Amino acid sequence: MADGTLKVGTITTSSGSGTITLGQSGETVTIPSGATITNSGTATGFAGAMTPAFQAQGSGSQTLPSGTATKLTFATEVYDSDSKYDTSTSRFTPGEAGKFFLFLNSRFNADNGSTSSQQYEVRIYKNGAQQSPTMINGVYDVTAQIVTNNLSGIVTSSNSTDYFEIYAYLDGTNRAVYTSRIFGGYKIIE
Repeated sequence: MADGTLKVGTITTSSGSGTITLGQSGETVTIPSGATITNSGTATGFAGAMTPAFQAQGSGSQTLPSGTATKLTFATEVYDSDSKYDTSTSRFTPGEAGKFFLFLNSRFNADNGSTSSQQYEVRIYKNGAQQSPTMINGVYDVTAQIVTNNLSGIVTSSNSTDYFEIYAYLDGTNRAVYTSRIFGGYKIIE
């Protein structure tokens, strides 16, 4: 049939198994508005992968000086799907535009023999600048002996050179951030 409409109830291969191909290279197969695709088998190739994805952790304790934002280091790679995390700079450079979910967990010892409160913040930086503190800023006033801080947020990479890092700020006595800190993330499929 040259240019027309094929109307059928079921399409199967002549042998009852194998591959059925709709269209050929360079063509577009269109599902009209209002139609539903129902899958009872295995679907492959329909959604994008949630990559690049990575997770890194600290390779030793790191001392934070008081009163200044200090970059946290995560020099041990746990997972890196596309080699987009650099352990030497503790930077995630996705290499593409899109939205990414980033997360952090850090712990430090707050016991200095004092019961006065101190401020401890962790921040996501993009291209060397702090991101919106209302969305991606974790703040704690600490009087406990050990403080755990979790942080997550959705960030946008606009081009292939955008990069993300984690900084911490401490207002009080210098503190050591434990080795068990982690930094990770993955692409969001929209």
